[in-house]
Amino acid sequence: MIKELFVKTEELMKKTTEKCKTEFLSIRTGRASISLVENIEVECYNSKMKLNQISNINIIDGKIIEIKPWDSNNLVNIEKAILNSPLGLTPINDGKVIKITVPALTDERRQELVRQVNKLAEDFRIAIRNERRSAIEQLRQLKKDKKISEDEERHAEQQIQKITETYIGKIDELLKQKVKEIMES
Repeated sequence: MIKELFVKTEELMKKTTEKCKTEFLSIRTGRASISLVENIEVECYNSKMKLNQISNINIIDGKIIEIKPWDSNNLVNIEKAILNSPLGLTPINDGKVIKITVPALTDERRQELVRQVNKLAEDFRIAIRNERRSAIEQLRQLKKDKKISEDEERHAEQQIQKITETYIGKIDELLKQKVKEIMES
């Protein structure tokens, strides 16, 4: 019963950490990266599709993202989706491919991105703490229902706290790497 709670809690925290990693990948650092644009949603064929599902995406010279749609009728929609994205990048449409030049970051923009990733990391830490709180509430309910003893509850709470600290540490490490990446690019 308690073991299942540990496994479930750890699985939720692992998913939260993976989501944090994915979110960090989508924040631009002055270097061209496919992960910047691949998940942009584009309106085509009467539905929203991710950019990587309707085109080939390549990096040229480390600073240019080249997007080659499989159907050239989608060029305008892709261009519009990139312009409307929070990336702040300007696409160049030549009728066959879309090219995006990723400019170097200014110091001001770097500081803004560092604040943004710090806030994002804090949001994910809060999510992990909420998962901890939920697990502890389930433990208290088990104790209240007399399915576990007070000692088992206390020991289980300590274990959940250790799991929480592990995953918050992983988010802190991801944050440290991302800040380093932003400041070096």
